[in-house]
Parts: sequence; C-alpha cells; structure tokens
Amino acid sequence: MTGHEVLPRRAAVIVFLAFAFAYFLSALVRAVTATLAPTLAQEFALSSSDLGLLAGGFFLGFAATQLPLGTWLDRHGPRKVALGFLGVAVAGSLVFSVATGFSGLLAGRMLCGAGVSACLMAPLTGYRRWLEPTAQMRANSWMLMTGSLGMVASTLPVQWALPVVGWRPLFWGLAALIALSMVVIALWVPAWAAPLRGAAHEGRAPSPGGGAAGVAAGYSKVWRHPYFQRLVPLGFFVYGGMVAMQTLWAGPWMQRVAGYTALESATGLFWINVSMLCTFWTWGMVTPWLLRKGLDANRLMTAGLPLCLLVLLGIILAGPQAGGGAWALFCVSCTFVSLSQPAVAMAFPQILAGRALSAYNLVIFAGVFVVQWGIGLAVDAFAAAGLDTVPAFQGAMAVYLACNAGAYAWFLLGGRRHNALQTSAP
Repeated sequence: MTGHEVLPRRAAVIVFLAFAFAYFLSALVRAVTATLAPTLAQEFALSSSDLGLLAGGFFLGFAATQLPLGTWLDRHGPRKVALGFLGVAVAGSLVFSVATGFSGLLAGRMLCGAGVSACLMAPLTGYRRWLEPTAQMRANSWMLMTGSLGMVASTLPVQWALPVVGWRPLFWGLAALIALSMVVIALWVPAWAAPLRGAAHEGRAPSPGGGAAGVAAGYSKVWRHPYFQRLVPLGFFVYGGMVAMQTLWAGPWMQRVAGYTALESATGLFWINVSMLCTFWTWGMVTPWLLRKGLDANRLMTAGLPLCLLVLLGIILAGPQAGGGAWALFCVSCTFVSLSQPAVAMAFPQILAGRALSAYNLVIFAGVFVVQWGIGLAVDAFAAAGLDTVPAFQGAMAVYLACNAGAYAWFLLGGRRHNALQTSAP
C-alpha cells in the first residue's frame, strides 16, 4: 500500500477485527482492577490511596509512552508499533501474576499500561489514512464498544473465575491471549508506507522522518493548536474521569457507600459496561447520520455533556441510594466526550494524526491517573478529618464534579473565542 489509500471494505473489516481483538484484551486488563480490588486490598492490606495508586499506575505507564508512541506511529505505522508494545504487555501481565508485594503489583500494572498503550492509538492512526471521515467516526465508536466488551469480561466472568482459578492464573491466561493478538495483527494488518515526499506541496506537514527537529515541530503544532487546547480540560477531567469511575471508583462506591457485596458490585460493574457497550454501538450507528445533518462533535458535546454533570450531582446527593444504575447512567452520559478523539484526528493533517491522537490520549490518561489517585487521597483525607465513609466519598466526588464543571466551561469559552476570531477575520 502506498500514499494515503482508502482500504476496500473487506480489507477494512479485517483490519478492524484484528485491532479490535487486541483492544478488547487491553480494556479487560485495564478494568480488571475494579473487580479485583476487594481481593487485592485484603491480600496486600491496601488503603484507599494505595488502591487508587495501583489502579492509576496502569494509566501512568500508559501516559508515559504517548509522546514517543505518536512519533513512532507516524513514522513506522500501526502494525510494527502495536506489535512492539504488546510484547511489553505480555511481560507486564507475567510480572503482576508473580508479585509478592505492592511494589511488584505496581510494576506489573505500569508495564501493562505501557504495553497496551498503542491498542487504540494504532488503529485510529491507521483509520485516519485508510477510512473516509464518516467511517472514521463509526470505527472509533465501535472500537470503544469493543473496549466496553472487554470491560464486561472483566466483571462477572472474572468474579466467577476467582474462586476457581485465583487471580494469578488469570494473568497467565491474559499473557497468552495478548501474545495471540500479536500473531493476528502480524498476519492481518497491512504494512505502513512512508509518507509521500510530495506531501508538503499538497498542504500537508513534511515527513516526520526528518530528524528530531521535525518531531519536536510536529508536537509543537499539536500543543499550540487552538482546538487541541480547547479540548484539553475535557479530555483530562471528563474523559479521564469517566474511565476512572468505570475502571475503579464505581466499584468501591457500590461496596462502601451503597452497601453492595463483592458479587453485587461485580454485577453492577457488569451492567455499567454492558450499558457502555450498547451506547458506543449506538454512537457508531448514528454518527454518520448526525454528521450529514450538520451535528458535528462540538455541537453534540455542547448539548450533551451537561447531563453527566447533573447525574454526578444526583449521585453525590443520593449517597447510599446511588448504586450501579446511577453509575451506569453517569458513564453513559459522559460518552459524548468520546466524540472528541476522532475530531482531534481530523483537525490535523494525516501526517500529524498519530502525534495529535497520542498527545490527546496522554491528556486523557494523565487525567485517569490523577482522578483515580486523587479521589483515593481525598477519601482518606476527608476520613482523617473525621468524616464517616459515606460523606468522605461524597466530598471527594464533589471536588471531582467541580473540576468537570470547570472543564465544560473552558470548552464553551474556547468555542466563543474561536467564533469571535472567525467573525473578526478580514
């Protein structure tokens, strides 16, 4: 394949399925901490802040790779980069499975996070070249749907398997499946042709293969882009926070605030992730139609995101009455922000798509780490100040709500600035 060739339908489906299998496994590894939290907390005597750091360690490892990942994707392509990173995920799963203390668990989670960090960015970079714009939006939503399926697998199936095989053999199996996904990608995903030398005179950025100066310039363009800056707080707090709730704090809330048993909490997480799966499938079906009607990502996020603020406020006020259904509604209402990812990719030339996506993903997963660990620290801090468990959780979530509201306000303000600049332009 050369240039910026759009794949035939059958080839595009095969590529999607290859990457979807790997992303399914990455989401399972990412979300399994929420189900394992009671077991790990008991076995290793973990506090709330320890648990938050352990879950956040995955996203710390994930975020640490994003900037070099974007450069390598633009230069070497999705197949080669994904294979290299997935090898690290295999090692991370094995390290986690043999851990004898908190440091071993944390090291394994960080390696897992780094190893699966290309599982979404690699296909999205490829889709920017291989698919038409409407197909990119659909493929993005359906990749996220596949991730939700992996999160579903991390809930009740894992809870049922724990008494039978234990949590350590589960990670041996995950290591084997990740290795299998590497074989599938190697066989099914096409090689990446170098960018055309004529890209510059066609209005695109020069090839990223031109040395460190070109790489730095590429990221400089991304960070300074007004639209990217407009989305940064949303990606950090709303998108990152949605993942933080889905992969960790919804579980402890259900057990420690709403009074769920471990099995009831796993069941609640199961239905949260089923709801997310259905929502992302729906987004994939309706997004092309919405785009044809003139409803782009910005309009949809502007109209839809206030719902997640209201739902979170209701959860805080309801306290013990807010269980799995309330958290499912919150996560579903946050999915408007997922439209920002393909919007970021399409705001930049194809030659910068990998770096733009990876820079935005860095923002998202830095947010996941901060929110996951920050809520744990806040819960412990409120408890140390004398609050009981329920008000301590409510206080931590109130701080998180304030951050989300500020991020949404920044997004609206950025849109007004952009419109003012367009109006005043000669």
